[in-house]
Amino acid sequence: MASATTTVTPPARRGGPPAAERSGLGLLVLLAATFMTSLDIFIVNVAIPAVQSDLDASTAAIQWVVAGFGLAVATGLITAGRLGDIFGRRRMFAVGLALFTVTSAACGLAPTSGSLVAARVLQGLSAALMSPQVLSILQTAYAGKAQARAFSMYGLTMGIGAVFGQLIGGLLIKADVFGLGWRACFLINLPVGLLALALVPRALAESRAPRRPRLDLVGVVLSTAAVVALVLPLIQGRTAGWPLWTWLCLAASAAVFTVFFRHQDRLGRRGGDPVLNMELFRQRGFGPGALAQFLFWSGQGSFFLILALYLQAGRGLDALHSGTVFLAIGGGYLLTSTTAHRLAARLGSRTVPAGALTMAAGLGLLWAAAHRSGSTGSLWELVPGLVVDGVGMGMVIAPLTHDALATVPAGLVGSASGVVATIQQISGALGIAVIGIIFYGAVGDGAHGGYPHAFGLGLAFLLGLELALAALTIGLRRTRSAH
Repeated sequence: MASATTTVTPPARRGGPPAAERSGLGLLVLLAATFMTSLDIFIVNVAIPAVQSDLDASTAAIQWVVAGFGLAVATGLITAGRLGDIFGRRRMFAVGLALFTVTSAACGLAPTSGSLVAARVLQGLSAALMSPQVLSILQTAYAGKAQARAFSMYGLTMGIGAVFGQLIGGLLIKADVFGLGWRACFLINLPVGLLALALVPRALAESRAPRRPRLDLVGVVLSTAAVVALVLPLIQGRTAGWPLWTWLCLAASAAVFTVFFRHQDRLGRRGGDPVLNMELFRQRGFGPGALAQFLFWSGQGSFFLILALYLQAGRGLDALHSGTVFLAIGGGYLLTSTTAHRLAARLGSRTVPAGALTMAAGLGLLWAAAHRSGSTGSLWELVPGLVVDGVGMGMVIAPLTHDALATVPAGLVGSASGVVATIQQISGALGIAVIGIIFYGAVGDGAHGGYPHAFGLGLAFLLGLELALAALTIGLRRTRSAH
């Protein structure tokens, strides 16, 4: 494996990031892109009914408006991380940001459901090109306390997009800005994207491996095929009734992943340039950090899904009023995510397990409140559990991502960022598939109270994930202390 370090081009000061990055302008640009991609994952759920009515879209088309984006993001991340190492992280970030802005316009102006699906897939590929570059730049352009603060702000931004996405979408549709209706949910990206793109040249320095590696095309094909074969049935399986093709795809994904990993390992040992350098998993802390990412993100999309279903289908709220309930999570999240770097400095390796246990406590409170209130009780009973869960979330997201990348050499940062982002997408799809089986199965039997019972079972599953995350990170902390 070729050695690699990060090189920074002017106006960078030798040995450090450029003045614009030190002043925070570069961080604002990265966070703007992060917010747009995080928001677009969640805001579309609110727009679905209006899209279906306006474009006379079929159920299958509507499913692909959501699934097409997620599938495209998941398939492109590993390759995109490597492209940043090869061609430059700032350059790939700028290309991804430009394409994301253009495809957002295409989504907002789509005349038919088919064109909207196509635009969403391209938007997902654009997001995949951007996301690993954000993590790579945060890891290479900042150091020490500045890096901890940068990752804290990154976690804050991701959470704001996720927690407030439904509320923002509901407000945009209700306001019907310029008569745009649901289209405003996509077109809102245009001014943000254009401004961020204009600032990229002066806000971010270029960084890449000093010796340009070759792109491993065989690895690109294998990784793409493996991720598609895994994520597609996870996204479509439940609504399709888990037909034979879904199981065949899952089996094929395991086989293709095996071939992919072996090919990458052989190529790396021969001194080649694999798209995923297996040396990553020999770095102290990266493998366990990746597993921790998997456990955490398996629960996040699942939780937002079943909470929205419980509030809207089980309690009869519309999208906007349902979104206001999410403010309780947002309040708790803002309380800790804005100071996550200070918490991490004080608690050290105890931060993530403490956050996971706090989330577990919040989910327990929420379960008890939902059990008491059922379908008719006061929604105020849910607030304490939601706030506590949000507090835990704010403690976990940024330190978890930082810890996964902390021990990775500069030459592998792009590849590592692609892996971390891919794990987030795959684990999210898997978590939603599992929670869908639990939730809809309980709703369908109707024997134990419908939606409140289904919500309670889903919360029990998520609470188990948080306890597993706490146990894993406590074990890692003890292992590190022993060494």
